[in-house]
Amino acid sequence: MAADISRAGVEKAYGRWAPVYDLVFGKVFDAGRQSTIAEADRIGGRVLDVGVGTGLSLSEYARTTKICGVDISEPMLRKAQARVRSLRLSNVEVLSVMDAKNLAFPDNAFDAVVAQYVITAVPDPEGTLDEFVRVLKPGGELILVNHIGAEKGLRKLSELAFAPIARRLGWRPEFPWARLEGWAEKHGGITLTERRPMPPMGHFSLIRYRKS
Repeated sequence: MAADISRAGVEKAYGRWAPVYDLVFGKVFDAGRQSTIAEADRIGGRVLDVGVGTGLSLSEYARTTKICGVDISEPMLRKAQARVRSLRLSNVEVLSVMDAKNLAFPDNAFDAVVAQYVITAVPDPEGTLDEFVRVLKPGGELILVNHIGAEKGLRKLSELAFAPIARRLGWRPEFPWARLEGWAEKHGGITLTERRPMPPMGHFSLIRYRKS
């Protein structure tokens, strides 16, 4: 599927967001963050947090969970690195600038991959999801939280109308569940284990896949 946003555009957008991201999105996305962290801590071991951003999640993980964090935005990641230093988060193994579709990790490296509000902010969601599964150990879990676009009605029309502005801000709002279903069917080797509505207003979902 052709990309409708670009890596350069996303990188630029989130560089602009970096100074105010925590203030603007901290509380709004808190329920989704806490839910993904709880699932990752339940699994334990070594977790990859993709799109770690300013590191809002890092201090919430159990100290027994080993974290590797990556993000496309260097300004966002600098804030995460400062957070790790100030809070002495010794369980954070590495924070690196990295493209989510081209992860510099070997196959089967992580017990869980966490991606919070990422899939609608990458140029190639399906290819990026493939890469997440590649670095997962067999039996490991892919844990997503993301906006899921409406299939019909006024909300769908609103999302389509807002889409050009949203792309300039760094994401696509019209991302239907059918797109994830199509990816999972084509990929194979994974099983959907949960889809849970998330605030605000249930327009977001916590989504979990297990790798065979």
